[in-house]
Amino acid sequence: MANNFSLILTFITLIIGIIWIFSRFKYIFYKNTKTFKKINNKETKNQLNLLDNIHKKKMSFVDSCASVFPILMIVLAIRSFIYEPFQIPSGSMIPTLLVGDFILVKKFAYGLKDPITGTTFFTIGKPKRGDVAVFKYPKDLSVDFIKRVIGIPGDRIIYSPEKKELRICPNYSILNCAQELSINYSELKESQWTLFFNNNSILNNKKGNYLIPFSELIPNNALRYSEKVENIDNINYKILVIPEVYTESIYQQPGLPDNEWIVPPKHYFMMGDNRDNSSDSRMWGFVPEENLVGKAVIIWFSFDKHEDEWPTGVRLNHVGKIR
Repeated sequence: MANNFSLILTFITLIIGIIWIFSRFKYIFYKNTKTFKKINNKETKNQLNLLDNIHKKKMSFVDSCASVFPILMIVLAIRSFIYEPFQIPSGSMIPTLLVGDFILVKKFAYGLKDPITGTTFFTIGKPKRGDVAVFKYPKDLSVDFIKRVIGIPGDRIIYSPEKKELRICPNYSILNCAQELSINYSELKESQWTLFFNNNSILNNKKGNYLIPFSELIPNNALRYSEKVENIDNINYKILVIPEVYTESIYQQPGLPDNEWIVPPKHYFMMGDNRDNSSDSRMWGFVPEENLVGKAVIIWFSFDKHEDEWPTGVRLNHVGKIR
């Protein structure tokens, strides 16, 4: 969808730009009124006056279109190279990002790219562990995903589906793990976030993630999450897990055991903060560097809503910097 919008915006800007250029030179063919002034024939003058009025009306429309061109150019430049807005459609990044959040993505965080083809003009920076990044889904480049950067090139990632914890060996060689990255976890505690896994209940038709206070009982078709703080490279953020659920990773890298991966050069390993309800690198593999769109930096607005439902309010307390 974002790709289509970029293409449409570029196309509209190009058309309006052509109109703007035409408007700048419109008087080259029209300002010469000497012939008009020397005509004495009244009937001919009346005809020319009529044509003159029609021409002015046409030029008024052209001028109106042309006046939008500078604004479109500014919008296109900002959206293509500086910041681009995105809306969060799913709960894979709960509790960091919620369905209905509107975020700004810093497009130049990792490099400047062609807004249409995605070709990188030049690189500015590299993703760091802990960054929340938007990227093109490797299985379908027309779809934008947002996840947290967990592994960078050369990392050996080991994930325990039972403990729901990570181990990372940076700059891993085949011989050994020279120094394992220090990753700390807080004590696991019950969360108010609840996953409704079935919408066929007669009592309710909820599906997805909902905040349910501890004082309320949850129905049979729901599971209450647990949460803990994960600290990676001195970046703290909460993750949601369901201790009772064992989620086996689907993507298996050749030559490695289950739930272990070595990140190739110019690739990244991404995971959602909602660890047991996220389609990420554990399921479909690594993200190529050229797929990166930018770094998510701020939530600028937030609707109180759920997947496939209309908003019921706003969450101003959720607006702010993304950690």
